[in-house]
Amino acid sequence: MNSHLIAVAEVAQQFGARIGIGRAARLAGLLHDLGKYTPQFQARLSGAQERVDHSTAGAAIVVQLARAVKADDRIVAELIAYCIAGHHAGLPDKQGETFSTLSERLNGFSAAGLDPIWKSEIAPEVADLLPSFPNWEKTDRTRAAFQLGFLGRMIFSCLVDADFKDTEQFYACTEGRQIGRTWPELQSVLPSLIKAFDTHMGQKRKSDTPVNVLRANILDHVRSRASEKPGLFTLTVPTGGGKTLASLGFALEHARAHGLGRLIYAIPFTSIIDQTAAIFREILGNDVVLEHHSAIEDEERRPREPRDADSTKADRDKLKLAMEDWAAPIVVTTNVQLFESLFAARTSRCRKLHNIANSVIILDEAQTLPRPLLIPAVWALRELAENYNCSIVLCTATQPALDQRKFPARHPAGLPLEGRELAPDPDDMAKRLERVRLEHGGVMDDMALLAEFSKTDQGLVIVNSRKHALALYRQAKEAGLDGLVHLTTRQYAAHRREILAAVRQRLMNGEPCRVIATSLVEAGVDLDFPKVLRAEAGLDQIAQAAGRCNREGRRPVEDSIVIVFEAPENPPPPEIAGLSGDMARMMARHEKLLSPAAIEDFFGEVYWRIGPEGLDRGRNDRLPIVDKFRIGSGGVTNFSYRSVAENFRMIESGMVPVIVARDEQAKAAIAKLRIETIPSGAIARDLQTYVVQVPPKARARLIACGHVKFADERLRADQFAVLMTLGLYDPEVGLVWEDAEYLSQEAIVI
Repeated sequence: MNSHLIAVAEVAQQFGARIGIGRAARLAGLLHDLGKYTPQFQARLSGAQERVDHSTAGAAIVVQLARAVKADDRIVAELIAYCIAGHHAGLPDKQGETFSTLSERLNGFSAAGLDPIWKSEIAPEVADLLPSFPNWEKTDRTRAAFQLGFLGRMIFSCLVDADFKDTEQFYACTEGRQIGRTWPELQSVLPSLIKAFDTHMGQKRKSDTPVNVLRANILDHVRSRASEKPGLFTLTVPTGGGKTLASLGFALEHARAHGLGRLIYAIPFTSIIDQTAAIFREILGNDVVLEHHSAIEDEERRPREPRDADSTKADRDKLKLAMEDWAAPIVVTTNVQLFESLFAARTSRCRKLHNIANSVIILDEAQTLPRPLLIPAVWALRELAENYNCSIVLCTATQPALDQRKFPARHPAGLPLEGRELAPDPDDMAKRLERVRLEHGGVMDDMALLAEFSKTDQGLVIVNSRKHALALYRQAKEAGLDGLVHLTTRQYAAHRREILAAVRQRLMNGEPCRVIATSLVEAGVDLDFPKVLRAEAGLDQIAQAAGRCNREGRRPVEDSIVIVFEAPENPPPPEIAGLSGDMARMMARHEKLLSPAAIEDFFGEVYWRIGPEGLDRGRNDRLPIVDKFRIGSGGVTNFSYRSVAENFRMIESGMVPVIVARDEQAKAAIAKLRIETIPSGAIARDLQTYVVQVPPKARARLIACGHVKFADERLRADQFAVLMTLGLYDPEVGLVWEDAEYLSQEAIVI
């Protein structure tokens, strides 16, 4: 028994030592399965059917052991208690009405059944547990509690990842299981990565167009700042200015200068993550880049584990259901995956957190951080930068006004960003990269839109919903417009990649190309149209849409038109409608609406209109998320980990995944699901570009009609929902789930 505890403790200590929490992580590892020192659990291993709670014991004992130590260590011991109690079912709330609170479990615990031999076999030390972080908050109790809650998640991460790895090693030896992929350390491959990057950029410098020359100058300037002290940075580069490669160049050099262990590139939309990952692989190679979507990892809908399952079944399930630990040198992921993990309670989401520390984190399109969660998101970023040795780059063409100098004193959303801009003179760059002319089209119904669209052989229309985009595409097709292309999240990523490649080829060849799309085309999609029509939205989205017009600067500005229109028959959702009003006010204040000054003013207007209370508003609970971490008299914590995880949802629509297996690679990955020894994470990695996100009710209807089925449910639970009726996937428009009830069962082809 003690061999597993000691092994987990040693690995957890190794993980924790990198971020100054080695002693706390080791203590959590030593005590996490203390409840197995009971006759009931030993009987369970011999075949008894009674379920045994084996995690509450360690949580209760660590609190008891801490009663005789100093106050700081008592607080950390409480954090460890949350971690031990939740190492199977997830971090609990201390109090409240949620499933199995920590207080309820501690109050109901009795040590009478524990074999006292544990004291000599594992000999835990409860001392010097509080890390000597450089930026502990001393005056603001709310922020101090948030910091401690964050520390608790980091300890939890070290514990559950160490527990997983020791379990994986055991079963790999006894059952021939595959061990998750091993990755090289970033510092060991960094010289070759920088050399590969330099070679790639050297090839690009052979193109001497004005835009490419400016991109090269931006890159050189950004890389020259790489030796600066780690922390928070901004990188403000107009759309088309090469900020993706500039940020990558900075990250590589900065990691080399400061010995950082990982590059994490977070992107707002799953629709472009595969494109960015493909660029990085092309430059740096296939063996260092992990592409991790949030598409298949859907913990809330898996059957909840009991408080403790028996060791054998729980550990085997842990191996099958485990997802990524982010041990790769370079991780390309989504904002949803990054931020929801930082506020998660479940083990599979949290196991990666200790690997986020000591990293360079690039937040691409930083303006897309959801405003209702802005304050907790900003606090998490600040905590990573100030106490976990991360450098964070807010990278965008439309920089959100997060500099604390732009807010009233001590506003909770402000960040210390003075002097931390990496780009050379953003105002001058905006002028030099001015490539479009904005026009206001007023009210335009679909007929007027199509009439305007027909005036150009190559154009892009962007609307605010998948429903409107599909209806407009079908009308355009009936009208006989040439070169029509539909681009939507109804299509899975690998298919969109094929569509985008064809669009680029048409544009290059001068062929008719009329694209009707949702906002997925606005961020990071490298397209260059002479004309763009954009449904009314916030100024940040209008600027992103403008970045798809005359992107390479090859056309005169006066011939490169972006028309902003109102669509009364398809009004924007309330959030976008409010932002449209903010933009309207900018029109009266700024002649150049795409200038950095106008963008900053726009975000200032948005944040002022919403107010601090609107910048921290969870999904189901109006109590601010940062207020769910409290410290009472005597240093007693009252943290609501589970409630926070349920309320910190960046995508409120709660979409769920459906896998579309139209090609051989996807079918081969699905076939692997029946092989028990292959971890789910490895298979999910292969399938993530074949996922379409659909409304939960729509997927339930698809399942009820037999059009979707969970693949190998006995082994994988409800992780992998596969489309069985491929007739529902239209090659032109993607998955049309609305037709599910009317499609014959004879169309089932898988």
